[in-house]
Amino acid sequence: MKSPAASGSNDRNSRVERLRASRAKDSEDKTKRALDAVDVLLRSGRRITVSQVARDAEVSTWFVYNQPQVHQAVQDGITAQREQVRHVSPSAEAQRVSPAGLRTDLALAREEIKDLKKERDRLRNRVRLSLGTELDGVNHSELIQRVQQLEQRNTDLDKELSVARDRVTSLEERLRETEDDLTAARAGLRRAMRAVPSP
Repeated sequence: MKSPAASGSNDRNSRVERLRASRAKDSEDKTKRALDAVDVLLRSGRRITVSQVARDAEVSTWFVYNQPQVHQAVQDGITAQREQVRHVSPSAEAQRVSPAGLRTDLALAREEIKDLKKERDRLRNRVRLSLGTELDGVNHSELIQRVQQLEQRNTDLDKELSVARDRVTSLEERLRETEDDLTAARAGLRRAMRAVPSP
């Protein structure tokens, strides 16, 4: 007959195993949703960002950054989109550009910057609140690894924020140029219409 202590230990081990299996299944489901989200964004032509993938897959940005397979897929998708932009011919790009389209891109880029700033601030606050608690429960090597992960994520967020700011600046310049071209074209059209003799 098993002792109560042995029985309790087996129950605890069984619960731990079930919890591990549940977490592994949850992580697998999240990974699949995130990878699918990257694929959909890539095929649809919508801009791929960590925040957008997290929203579409209904996972946290923390998960996207800390799941190597997902993070790599996001980086590969961003690189692929940049390559696509480089290969678009100037004439094709000019045909697609309009003031309204540029304003929409600008609004989206500004919204993305807000999201990135919120996410960065949230992560910094989380680090401040949880670091003391985590110090009690981890060994030195785990703590170093944890700090390195947080520093890497913060660096990635800063890079993404910088890219988004550059995009906003570029869009603002293109919007001004397009509006100037539109104004000049309208003025030229008015001059041409005045030059046409009345019947």
